[in-house]
Amino acid sequence: MVAAVYVRVVTDLSFEVLRVEETVTVRLDGELDKVAAPAFKERLGGLSAEGRLDVVIDASRLTFCDSSGLWALVELQRGVAERGGSLTLTGVHGVLRRVLDVTGLKAVFDEVLPA
Repeated sequence: MVAAVYVRVVTDLSFEVLRVEETVTVRLDGELDKVAAPAFKERLGGLSAEGRLDVVIDASRLTFCDSSGLWALVELQRGVAERGGSLTLTGVHGVLRRVLDVTGLKAVFDEVLPA
């Protein structure tokens, strides 16, 4: 049963949030950068306050991610983990994959699955 679907377009990023019970899937499309990161954090930051959730970030359609976008993902991971949940990145490719590899931040996330 689908509890909620939310789609938001922010500058060059749109994201769809689909919640089914304790699992939230977030499909990113576009660029997660310093312009889009604040709105992304605002919308998804509240998820960690809702209690234990397992979050899946589908990055298969993400075309760019800078340090602000990466930090937004790390902050989301921390908030989810504090409540006993998990955060999985799926469809990781391109610049996001490279940034995660170079920075070593891949280890911060519960699971990182390539495209």
